[in-house]
Amino acid sequence: MSTTTSPTPESEGGSSRPGKPEGTPEGGGTRAARLIQNESTTEIPLHLLFRDDAERVPVALAPAVVGRRRGTGEQPRIRRPAPGRPPRPVPEVAPELVERPARVLSGVAGVLAGACGVAGCALTTWWAGALPPPVVHALELPGHAGAGLGPAQWAAYAGAGALGLVGFGGLARGGTGRAWVLDLFGRYRGTVRRTGLMWVNPLALRHQVDVRLRHWRSEPMSVVDANGVELRVVVLVVWRVKDTARALLGVEDHHRYLRECVEAALTRVLSQLPAEMPPAVVRDTATLRNTDAVGDELTRLVAADTAPVGLEVFSAQPTRIEYAPEVAALMRRRRIAALDAQHRDAVLSSVVDSVEDTVTRLTTRGLVELDDYERKALVKDLTVAFYTGRGEASS
Repeated sequence: MSTTTSPTPESEGGSSRPGKPEGTPEGGGTRAARLIQNESTTEIPLHLLFRDDAERVPVALAPAVVGRRRGTGEQPRIRRPAPGRPPRPVPEVAPELVERPARVLSGVAGVLAGACGVAGCALTTWWAGALPPPVVHALELPGHAGAGLGPAQWAAYAGAGALGLVGFGGLARGGTGRAWVLDLFGRYRGTVRRTGLMWVNPLALRHQVDVRLRHWRSEPMSVVDANGVELRVVVLVVWRVKDTARALLGVEDHHRYLRECVEAALTRVLSQLPAEMPPAVVRDTATLRNTDAVGDELTRLVAADTAPVGLEVFSAQPTRIEYAPEVAALMRRRRIAALDAQHRDAVLSSVVDSVEDTVTRLTTRGLVELDDYERKALVKDLTVAFYTGRGEASS
């Protein structure tokens, strides 16, 4: 390895001897080490930067440093990846709350069971001898003295009465577009979507749910746009109950939950766009007047929020977007002023073009010869005349 020597005054001044390469000693033989030097680094032998040795020395890579230099006393700043926006939490519902069909029987079975219970009670009464004689003669029953109401008769009464109560008490009538959610001792036992007469466990609690396609028109809700202007928005939501178990047992009130989700989604969507843009702004800018895009985004958000609780949203469209009463008059005046300014600019541009065309045609055809003073006077008179005529015509 060669030793590092201090630079000579000739090297510092940038001069070198003619006819001899820079860095070559006068006596020849071994080539002296070339140096790299500037105002912020020390002298480094050039042959150390390009070593031809076989062995490789692993070098640990330091973190990337932005805008820092060694020897300046500044602390290094390490680039770190920007943290991404965490996804919105999705409400979770108990996995056992999934709609499944309940076990029901035909209504004929309930009617037969109830009739058998009534018949059993009548036979037990005849067995105990408690039937009045006219009834016995009317039914042509054989005479029976009976032994009175004993333990056996009471047991028969209890069995027949229970059979009658279970048979008739479990009868239910299912309607089109409505479902029954069965709850037995606090546990979900299934959903009944059948129509007509059927028999359901009489001990189960029945909660009726409307599963038809429904629409809900909201009251005017207060929101603000991207410019902070207060608006009143009315939304029409088309929805239905898809999973009755989650809609009824997974949330306290699915109607109120739907309203809250619509209001939250409406606030998120409308706060990203302005209600309208001034006429001078580029007209391709997205605004709340694009009701199709606003409705699609609103539908997507509401459907995603209500799906975990068994609600299916088909459409959520704003039917009316208007300014709040306290700002409506101010925005109307602002809109009129912007339109008036736009109209004045258009009229002035048209007048200037007309004056320029008139003066050019007069001078090019040689009809008049004007110096600078006369040209300015003519332009002034034509501008006033044209602008006055355009203003009266537009009014």
